[in-house]
Amino acid sequence: MAGTVEGGLPVEEIADYLDRHRDRFDLLHPETPFFQVAGLHTAKGEISSLNRIVADVPNGTPFFTMRARGVDRLRFAEAARWVVHAHAYDPSGIKSGAVGDSRVKGGKGYPQGIGWAGNLGGVLVEGNSLRETLLLNLISQEDIQAGEEDRPAWRFEPPKAAALKGKESVFRPYGVRDLYTWQTRRLRLHYDTNGVYGVLLAYGDPLAPRNMHEREPMTAWRRSPAQEKKHGLSKVYLPREHIPSRSAWRGLESIIVGYAREAGQRQDAAGGVRPGILEWIARLTTEGPLEKNFLIRTRLVGAVYGTQQSVIDEVVDDRIAMPVVLLHNRDTELGNTAIEAVKDAEGAVTVLGQLAADLAHAVGAEAAGPRDSARDRGFGALDGPFRKWLRDIAPDTDPEEYRAHWQDTAGRIIRGIGAELVDQAGEAAWTGRLVATGTGDLWLNSAHAERRFYRSLRKSLSMTTEQPAEAPA
Repeated sequence: MAGTVEGGLPVEEIADYLDRHRDRFDLLHPETPFFQVAGLHTAKGEISSLNRIVADVPNGTPFFTMRARGVDRLRFAEAARWVVHAHAYDPSGIKSGAVGDSRVKGGKGYPQGIGWAGNLGGVLVEGNSLRETLLLNLISQEDIQAGEEDRPAWRFEPPKAAALKGKESVFRPYGVRDLYTWQTRRLRLHYDTNGVYGVLLAYGDPLAPRNMHEREPMTAWRRSPAQEKKHGLSKVYLPREHIPSRSAWRGLESIIVGYAREAGQRQDAAGGVRPGILEWIARLTTEGPLEKNFLIRTRLVGAVYGTQQSVIDEVVDDRIAMPVVLLHNRDTELGNTAIEAVKDAEGAVTVLGQLAADLAHAVGAEAAGPRDSARDRGFGALDGPFRKWLRDIAPDTDPEEYRAHWQDTAGRIIRGIGAELVDQAGEAAWTGRLVATGTGDLWLNSAHAERRFYRSLRKSLSMTTEQPAEAPA
């Protein structure tokens, strides 16, 4: 369609495609309901509450939710979204036992694992429009493992109650289109003219995440020696999940660093693999249309499960903007600088935590709580400045000078917090007490703790151009 390259989405082609597969996108179709199994039922004809698929219904802690009392009904549009969510993020645990599924025992479906996306520390790139976002994440088949049979779920035969068998269970998913629409569950909505009032939720096609890094591009990967030993394999990679307590920038290394897919034997030694989607963006920079100063907005999403993966404990949703030059496979200096800057922040915050611990020891208090509180405060104070520092990196940036600039910024912030901690420590900390150390007894008070703080911070931020004098005795 004319003008679609520069002008917008190819709306007519999309409409024609959807029209060709119209029946498979009909949520209520009698034979091919969208992402469901027609006629799915249990031996006793049970229908479950919609709480089984609506993830924001609380599990025992009815706070900060609009659904503390559960869900009685859903409008059709919202029900369709929760159907997709169930395939992607549904927890493990015991499900309904569907007739026709040989895995069912005693009328129950026993744990087969969480939905596919629940295994991942999801990573995608956001553009300035829907069209740009789609194009940035539309990875080339040259950059991901995909077969000629790769196609989305609605172009396969409608699923039955049973899981895939034979050749399909071995070779699928055939590629990203198959993977992105993977049917980890078997569902059937129950509805009337006023909306959806119940659901049957059973297990579908399980999919192990082990060594799927050549197929799944929207997560970072970590090497697992334990899994290599368990399965007798020379190389095992598992998805690198997000940590809810860590801001996105603190995990920058897993986003920036990883082997290039053409790197040959270097793959065998790689401790981690960055998301394939960012390999694709790097390629668009070195071989394609993206300028070196293009700013990519990376979004991190994921679910954290608890109690044998039977419930969702937390949801991660964070963003980090960074220049695409950090992903360059041939010139890695700026990317390494950003990673080292994260380590600088970690080191400075560790020093701040030690100051808080020393002040607690000086008054005979437990140190763990004050240390953790100071660390949280330190990372919180560095969050905004680091994001800005990262975003402002340019292709012609001098790595050493720019890292020193970050150390200056981090040092000022951490020293300011440290000074407040000392001021607030009180007279008891100023007086101090005798404490046992590995090298003998020490009279520990706030003055000693402050001197140690300045020395350690100066050592941690050794490139800073701002070197204040050590705290006075």
